Amino acid sequence: MKLHDRVTVKTDGGPRRKGNIQAIEKFSEGIMYLVALDDYPTAIWFFNETSHPDGIFVEPLAEEGLGE
Repeated sequence: MKLHDRVTVKTDGGPRRKGNIQAIEKFSEGIMYLVALDDYPTAIWFFNETSHPDGIFVEPLAEEGLGE
């Protein structure tokens, strides 16, 4: 994923939320994505772990209109 990509993020107890990547920071344990959510445009940091699939919070958005 790269800057300005449309993504969805996993949040506690609710449906995935859509947003845009504003910044990316790489760490040895994974990658931090600053995401401006459609309903929270100020942006929030989300962390994707490299070692565990349950630690993946940011994923590319499926193309609009294709079964999303």
